[in-house]
Amino acid sequence: ARAVIRVATRITAPPHGTRPHLNPISRDNCDAVKRRKQSIVPQSTQPCPSHQAGQRALPPPEIRAIMPPMTVRDRVLTADMLLRAYRLGLFPMAETRHSQTLHFLDPERRGVLPLDGFHLPHRLFRTLHTTRLNIIADRDFRGLIAACAQPRANRPETWINGEIEDLFVELHDLGHAHSVEVWDGGRLVGGLYGLVIGGAFFGESMVSLVRDASKLALCHLVARLRLCGFGLLDTQFLTDHLARFGASEVSKAAYHNLLAEAVALPVHWAKDLDSATIAREIRAIRDASLEEQE
Repeated sequence: ARAVIRVATRITAPPHGTRPHLNPISRDNCDAVKRRKQSIVPQSTQPCPSHQAGQRALPPPEIRAIMPPMTVRDRVLTADMLLRAYRLGLFPMAETRHSQTLHFLDPERRGVLPLDGFHLPHRLFRTLHTTRLNIIADRDFRGLIAACAQPRANRPETWINGEIEDLFVELHDLGHAHSVEVWDGGRLVGGLYGLVIGGAFFGESMVSLVRDASKLALCHLVARLRLCGFGLLDTQFLTDHLARFGASEVSKAAYHNLLAEAVALPVHWAKDLDSATIAREIRAIRDASLEEQE
């Protein structure tokens, strides 16, 4: 038995304060799917095949359409197929941590965080210069994604199931997925991770185990992407938290145009940028942010 994959072609986020839902959706019956990334509560459950160790889910129809001829038995979701999905504007989610179903989503409205319009609040800028926390890239990707997948008091459920976790660890091993991590001595206390294709960074999830950890990681991520010449920071959906940093929504058509331009950029993720270089870029971001306010 393999896990089920469904493709969602129309997604809308629920109004702030309402309970989000994620329902299975087919290509022929495109009912609206309501969802907010911080918490997912399935509106209904359906029987799914049991997921056995070592097996992968079937890829969505859009991916199968561009695959070479092979038997259905061979058509399992791989890291390479997941990269193709992101190039098409699709990204995967599960209903719960233990869900056997993956949904590939392509929202009508997409959240993006402009790298040249990032808003850095004064308090956070001060914290960046005074914190004793160490912010570093790709030290423990597996530990970071595992932390993102854990339930929290304010988020009892997660959209990162075992299938997604395994695929992203494999993508990291292949050099495509990366993390910005926040450490307190030898303890991982927060960070974020995402996928890189060309000059596009697809933000997946973030976590804070101490105050401001994910915010510090986000600032460092933006600085890294700017220094490397990236063109797109995809946040998937717009949240109130991200809006405070300048994130906004664009239409599906506009997003796909931005995506096509970004993935074609000949840039690369730089893991070993020194702290002084990042600090100077953060200062430049802050200066630009102040100029916009005047």
